[in-house]
Amino acid sequence: MSAPPTRPDRPMDGLTRRSLLLGSGVLGAAAVIAGATRVDLGQVLARAASDRLPTSSPILVVVTLYGGNDWLNTVVPHADSAYYAARPGLAHAAGSVLPIDDGLGLAPTLTGLAREYAAGRLAVVRGVGYPKPDRSHFRSMDIWQTGSPESPTSSGWLGRWLDGAGTDPLLAIGIGSVLPPLLVGATTAAAALDSGRTPRAAKRVQDLDRVAAGLAVADPADSEAARAAAASYAAYRLVQGVAGPAPATAPPTTTRAGELTRQLELVARCITAGAPTRVYAASLGGFDTHADELGRQGALLAELDAGLAALRAGLAGTARESDVVTLVYSEFGRRVAANGSDGTDHGTAGNVLLLGHPVRGGVHGEQPSLTALDAGDLRMTTDFRSVYAALLDRVLGTDPARVLGDRCPAPLDVLR
Repeated sequence: MSAPPTRPDRPMDGLTRRSLLLGSGVLGAAAVIAGATRVDLGQVLARAASDRLPTSSPILVVVTLYGGNDWLNTVVPHADSAYYAARPGLAHAAGSVLPIDDGLGLAPTLTGLAREYAAGRLAVVRGVGYPKPDRSHFRSMDIWQTGSPESPTSSGWLGRWLDGAGTDPLLAIGIGSVLPPLLVGATTAAAALDSGRTPRAAKRVQDLDRVAAGLAVADPADSEAARAAAASYAAYRLVQGVAGPAPATAPPTTTRAGELTRQLELVARCITAGAPTRVYAASLGGFDTHADELGRQGALLAELDAGLAALRAGLAGTARESDVVTLVYSEFGRRVAANGSDGTDHGTAGNVLLLGHPVRGGVHGEQPSLTALDAGDLRMTTDFRSVYAALLDRVLGTDPARVLGDRCPAPLDVLR
């Protein structure tokens, strides 16, 4: 994939890069931006109508699993007897997993991802971690989000990409009211787009009504943008529970969508509308499964599967479907052996998932031994920066060394 040149700064409805940074009160902070200047869907759709991202522009969607996901119970080494010996009451039965390849199977609730693997659009990268691992949630997540395991730094890896990519506030969007550190650069930061039903909902609807009314009288040359934005508008109203007619194609629903599903539905709508955004970030928490893991993690993985399925469904059949690569990661894996509470404790290396048409589907990287352990933990076989380097190079069109430093490993050959 090749990335198009980034366009210069464009103001949008009173929001500029300077107002975003001043509103956040933080420049290059090594912390989450709380209360950062936000954009609403009306602003995003307005920019989509006036300044569409060119078709075939690569787009990256990052999904963070907070808490340290147990990757051994996500991508299950069901052909390895050591797996069952280490966690006799916690292992998935071999007959319950969804077989993929090389003695591995996906957790029973990952049915959508199993279909993506069969279609060649899911890559499983094994043994991913960093040198001298740290089992602290905070330090390990800081390392993953900054891309700097050797020494602390005050900017996120995608924030540093933003620093050199231009000053458009919508080049990157974090879904939620709080920006993760990975989207904060030394001089720039992503915009924040709230996915939930909040007191700002009434203003959002007013903005959307204004945008939709403008699109109704748009120049015929903008008809494609009008149709895409109008569809996003109607679907957004439905998801937010705002009164108004539902789209004729909307499927009936009897349950409340999970938070990740809402986030990724919103991402899909921004993408299909043509928002000038190259990076989106979403997240799902709750993976710190020290006790009662099977049920808890199973439900979380089902929500992950549903959210990723919603993203795929939102893109299916559109001109953007082949543009998107999704990264799924967590700050560390769990220990190989189960603990005494039917759970697992903080570990080190784990897996990374990459999804999308541009992905070289299959299993990548060496499977760490479940018996030759490092103080009870899996040994790293793949440096996480090699995954980031591939995404920077092939999706964002950036020299990985500029973002990750001269000592970064070569890009992993996982993208077409």
